[in-house]
Amino acid sequence: MHDVNKINIMEDIHGVNDHIAEQVNHNLTHKGIFVVNEMGAPGIGKTSTLIGIINRLKNLKPYVIEGDIESDIDTVKLREMGVKSYQINTFGACHLDAPLIHNASNNIDFDGDGILFIENIGNLVCPAEFSIGEHIKLLICSVTEGSDKPYKYPLAFEKADIILINKVDLMDYVDFDEDFFMKGVRALNRNVPVFKVSAKTGEGFEEMTAWLEEQASRYIEAGKSHTHAHDHNHSGNHAHEYGHEHTHEHGHDVQIKVAHTHEK
Repeated sequence: MHDVNKINIMEDIHGVNDHIAEQVNHNLTHKGIFVVNEMGAPGIGKTSTLIGIINRLKNLKPYVIEGDIESDIDTVKLREMGVKSYQINTFGACHLDAPLIHNASNNIDFDGDGILFIENIGNLVCPAEFSIGEHIKLLICSVTEGSDKPYKYPLAFEKADIILINKVDLMDYVDFDEDFFMKGVRALNRNVPVFKVSAKTGEGFEEMTAWLEEQASRYIEAGKSHTHAHDHNHSGNHAHEYGHEHTHEHGHDVQIKVAHTHEK
């Protein structure tokens, strides 16, 4: 009996969260904002990677929501760079959720088409379980944390839409088995693009950022066209998928699937 109650409660929590996530996705899509849920373990270089991407964006504006258990160190740094950023402190909670992002996004002045980067709490478990209104999940790994992570934390790799292997400048100094790592990734997520980067040296960032900006630009334009057609032709509740194919250095096709809800 207790197990049944626990399952029902968890289903209700996820159901409410997913409903709010759809609202966040719809609202930000309407504003021309592409949302990236950035996930990774503590110390993996999430903020350094984020800064590297922001510095290489050519056509879209960056916006950031920083999630931390405590402190606003990274948000202060981003604001000093001129990036519109909003801080969320969870005070112990191991992940961000859709209600938090709904409130945070309402406090950001989106004054142009862009990418909203949401840096989730440093954790490879909980963040993968909750949708927060993102269009894609970006998972950052590192050669310094070992090559076994796809085997130990499969859900994060299953749900990732792009994977970065960071700190490749240290590849010669650590015991990282790239073949073993990629075998684990491909067993879970056959087509996910994987980029090798170094936030320290900048290696790989030009190609990866170009890929990300291309996906964002395509999606923003598709979203605008859909919104325009919807406003003129019909109203109601609908679900749509936009599939974008892109061949990168590994030769994999990437498909981004996005759900929209429309309120009457």
